[in-house]
Amino acid sequence: MKKTLSFAVLIMCIVFVSVNVASAQKALEPKASPMALIKANLEGAYVSVTYSQPHRKDRTIFGELVPFGKIWRLGANEATQLTTTSDIQFGDKTLKAGTYTVFCVPEKDQWTFIFNSVLGQWGTYQYDAAKDVLKVTAKTAATSELWEPFTMKFEKPDGKKTNLVVMWENTMVSVPVMVK
Repeated sequence: MKKTLSFAVLIMCIVFVSVNVASAQKALEPKASPMALIKANLEGAYVSVTYSQPHRKDRTIFGELVPFGKIWRLGANEATQLTTTSDIQFGDKTLKAGTYTVFCVPEKDQWTFIFNSVLGQWGTYQYDAAKDVLKVTAKTAATSELWEPFTMKFEKPDGKKTNLVVMWENTMVSVPVMVK
């Protein structure tokens, strides 16, 4: 009886360890759309953007995977978030200090960036246009370089100003950002 009980406990321990090792290995696998963070310091104003980076994977992105004229989370997974510690000029409009969800409506020749006050959104499922705080339009440009991962960056700041640059596939959009 003791041997049977000991054997059963041993089997349970092996199963428990196997399940935990498998879970740990899965947690260590790279995500298909990893999180990324960009930041800029504009003469004391700190601006950061947190987003997820989907990859092209031989797909046609704009006009197909990301349809023209429809709201997009500007990345993957959780909606992109921008935080600014000071009021900034984003494009030609003022964005108050704070944290915002950033959406976008891509078109072939221009994108509309949308700053929304509802935080913690996943995708665009809970998007509510009534909570939009600011909309800014920027022209697109074709690139000779093919961007595999969706990429955002701030250009090297020049005092109080920089550009937020978004690149994916053969498309680039640049929006001026400046401290008020």
